[in-house]
Amino acid sequence: MQNHTTRKKAEEYDGLSHPFFQLVKELKVLGLKKPTDTLSESKVKFINRILTDVKELIDGEPEARYLDFLDDDTLPEYGDAILILSQYEGALAAFRERYYGHKSGHGYTWFIAD
Repeated sequence: MQNHTTRKKAEEYDGLSHPFFQLVKELKVLGLKKPTDTLSESKVKFINRILTDVKELIDGEPEARYLDFLDDDTLPEYGDAILILSQYEGALAAFRERYYGHKSGHGYTWFIAD
């Protein structure tokens, strides 16, 4: 039996995944240079806005319980932020693996519940 998601969630993933993965890429580059530097409050707020959208998408999935936000009271270091974002990265990968794949006669597509 194939797992299915909703069309809305598939569209949310498609719209959210590119900005999220670009964010992760940029943070990793910055983190390599100075992993112990602290993120600014504006960066944390921006990142948390994206994380909120990812968490809403993943809500109800097994990986959702491991997703935390960046603490905007005690601003995290780049290394800590990258660690948290890697949890979201894994959750998004699991979502795609679970609901996207090859469908006979349709090629690669989302498995949408009718």
